[in-house]
Amino acid sequence: MLHSTIQAICRHCGTSVVNVFDSSASIRGPEWETSEGTPSPLGVTWLESEQAYNFAIDTVNASKVTLLLYLGNELRVPCYSLQLDPFKNKSGPVWHCRVPISEAGDAVYYAYQIDGPAAKVTDTWHAFDPEKVLLDPYARSVFFPAKFKRDAARLPGPNGGSAPLGRLDVCRCPFDWGNEQRLRHGTDLVIYEMHVRGFTQHPSSGITDDARGTFAGVIEKIPYLKELGITAIELMPVFQFDPSDENYWGYMPLNFFSPHHEYSTNQSSCEQHSQFREMVRELHKAGIEVILDVVYNHTCEGDDQGPTYSYRGIDNATYYIASANLKSPYANFSGTGNTLNTSSPTVRRLIVDSLRYWAKEMHVDGFRFDLASVFSRTSDGSIDLSQPPLFDQIAGDPDLANVRLIAEPWDASGLYQLGASFPGRTWMQWNARFRDTVQQFIRGDCGLVPDLMTRLYGSSDLFPDDTVHAFRPFQSVNYVASHDGFTMYDLVSYNHKHNHVNSQNNHDGPNEFSWNSGWEGVEQVPQEVVNLRKRQTKNFCCLLMLANGSPMFRMGDEFMQTQSGNNNPYNQDNEISWLDWRRFEENQEVFCFFKRMIAFRKSHSLLGRSTFWRDDIQWFGAELPEVNMSADSQVLAYCLRGTSTNDRDLYVMINGSTKPRLFSIHAETESVWNRVIDTSLPCPIDIVDPEAEIPFEKDSYRVNQRSIVVLAQSTVAISSNSVQIL
Repeated sequence: MLHSTIQAICRHCGTSVVNVFDSSASIRGPEWETSEGTPSPLGVTWLESEQAYNFAIDTVNASKVTLLLYLGNELRVPCYSLQLDPFKNKSGPVWHCRVPISEAGDAVYYAYQIDGPAAKVTDTWHAFDPEKVLLDPYARSVFFPAKFKRDAARLPGPNGGSAPLGRLDVCRCPFDWGNEQRLRHGTDLVIYEMHVRGFTQHPSSGITDDARGTFAGVIEKIPYLKELGITAIELMPVFQFDPSDENYWGYMPLNFFSPHHEYSTNQSSCEQHSQFREMVRELHKAGIEVILDVVYNHTCEGDDQGPTYSYRGIDNATYYIASANLKSPYANFSGTGNTLNTSSPTVRRLIVDSLRYWAKEMHVDGFRFDLASVFSRTSDGSIDLSQPPLFDQIAGDPDLANVRLIAEPWDASGLYQLGASFPGRTWMQWNARFRDTVQQFIRGDCGLVPDLMTRLYGSSDLFPDDTVHAFRPFQSVNYVASHDGFTMYDLVSYNHKHNHVNSQNNHDGPNEFSWNSGWEGVEQVPQEVVNLRKRQTKNFCCLLMLANGSPMFRMGDEFMQTQSGNNNPYNQDNEISWLDWRRFEENQEVFCFFKRMIAFRKSHSLLGRSTFWRDDIQWFGAELPEVNMSADSQVLAYCLRGTSTNDRDLYVMINGSTKPRLFSIHAETESVWNRVIDTSLPCPIDIVDPEAEIPFEKDSYRVNQRSIVVLAQSTVAISSNSVQIL
């Protein structure tokens, strides 16, 4: 295919730009396009050959659409406005126009004003306000004026000078990806959930001051991530959210195409994109996938008392699901005030276009969908599992064919689709059943042995391993702790939630199965309690890495990060949520265990293989070969055969009780065993590298209380003077 290359200079930032385009596309279209514009693509597009912008916005119910352009030094009054003619500037539901640079002049920002039917006049639910300045849903970068006010968008009437605006990016943010390779990990996948700001914002992070809490800060910490051994990071929301909303987590999106401006060291739109891309490129160089936690189920506009920034004023009836309650007109299946209507073609297109943009233009490797079960709801809020259109649309998009898709398979109104009931049959899913079972077992609850066996096996009760369903164990994303709840350390440090720590947050998070190890909190903790907490944290890590499925843990769990008992710090942009890197220095023993446990998993392909273990696993009890599945049982052992994956056999002994137990080695094998892991032992013998494995010739092993032991098949003969551990 022939291409032409044009060298240009960005009018706004002076950046040298290379525009490469298909030479066949330079053929002029119909003459009317140069004056009336085209309906595709949505958003704003710079046409180099015409020296003009094309604008397109989808609003089927609007009766009047006005485009506004603004100079950089005057945001109250537009420097250019154009009322679109529905007989010339409208194709189906899309309004569009073409603006030559000779008319746009030095404009830097753009927005719309839109009018339509009055609320409650027709059967359709509208919220048009012709005086509101509205942000384009397809804006690639959002500008917040110095006088930006959330309240101005909440009240009826004009909000000029205080409304967020889209940027006119004629320079298209050029970026050199070099020879970057896209990634897709398999048996070695280990996901690390991270908040961009919280990862490096704490003064103890050791990050350059201006890079703290940014994409650049993540780059500086890549050597740490490589040492830890994780192979994917799952970033909590990085889409632009309302900076005045007091929502630190970012789960209140304003725009689905723009990186959040505060995560860049430079506020220019090109730098916002370039710094995100640089982070992705450098992570890929380090062999680390980038997965985005995305929120397509609601927006920051909230309920009927919330601000009108964009979607509500553009076409409320199209974008949101209405309730039958006139006092609370917005359906709230998200728990945040509104729910996007993903049965609407306009909303589905918005979501798929956003996914395609981040995958193709920003080189993201995957997405974790917040409250993904909302996609099963129709325009009236009912559930349609026959063929929810959004899932089919994503599955059928060739640009998303190799992108990792992960669901949070429930919504905030009780719809719970974990496993085979989730419509995205090939998607991975956060497995909350794994979380709950492991939390309870490590806490010391009895009678969980059958359920623990199922979770370790890959949760085949949820993801059936039969010929009809053909689920794979890696579809289960196993986790013990995530952003939504206690940290792993707080699970072993608190019996009760302490969300009163900061008066901003009095809301409860999810239920936890925690136990404080005999001492509530993290202040003046006796040494014996500290030791027990370290052991329990190692036990969490051990079960997570031994289970079939895809392991995930949250940032800081590897060095016992605490949130002081706050299990829902969604609005805590402070030291409650920021990683305290002093704890990394204080808890090297636990960090080393995590690092070696991750390496152990990655070195044993049978642990995270693509199929269930089936005949390669044998389950045992402690003293007796038969598994004790009684209501008071807290012990379990099993042997994993590695032959089918050219791996070593493993023998695992789990004692969740408060007393030591003698485990007989029941495996029917002539294998000579080495002890690799014993979570009750101190560092560095709690888990050893392959060259330091300790030969074990006995036919039984004393497993201490609340601990896990792993033996591995020896690859060399044991000499007569080998060290023996009992």
